[in-house]
Amino acid sequence: FGPPIKAGVWIVAGNSEGYVKRIRMRSTLIQTFDRADVIVPNSELISAQVTNWMLYDARGRIKVPVGVAYGTDTQLVKETLLKVANEHPDVIKDGSSPDPNVLFLGFGDSSLNFELRCHISNIDSRLQCISDLNFGIDAAFRENKIEIPFPQRDLHLKGWPDKGGPDTPTDKSE
Repeated sequence: FGPPIKAGVWIVAGNSEGYVKRIRMRSTLIQTFDRADVIVPNSELISAQVTNWMLYDARGRIKVPVGVAYGTDTQLVKETLLKVANEHPDVIKDGSSPDPNVLFLGFGDSSLNFELRCHISNIDSRLQCISDLNFGIDAAFRENKIEIPFPQRDLHLKGWPDKGGPDTPTDKSE
């Protein structure tokens, strides 16, 4: 095993996330995905939790949350999400990592909530892969007539004054 943190790996340390550019005696330089340089004291890397996304393997799991309209065939949602995942070239399907999986997480205010989980060969490309999957899901849902809902609220007005406007019915028989 090598050192837990070395130049070039992607880490999350406290509120900083990015690639380790340089390790010095007292601090480590992390370049964020926005290309900002953050200096993190090494004492913080030793005493706090640090997530190293690429310590021993570049593979990683991604999660893609999806909500569908109430009344949707949940089995069709599962099959569609798995099909999209299995068609993506970066999703691992050779048995060396867990197969793509769909979880039905629950009943939301406006949607049935699912999550597509899959392992990809390079966690470094996770944002692009999630974006690709979202595009694929949108296209597949349109093709299968699966509706992605938007939040809806009913508004009940009480005690609204009747001003006799143009939409107010009037009784002309008097």
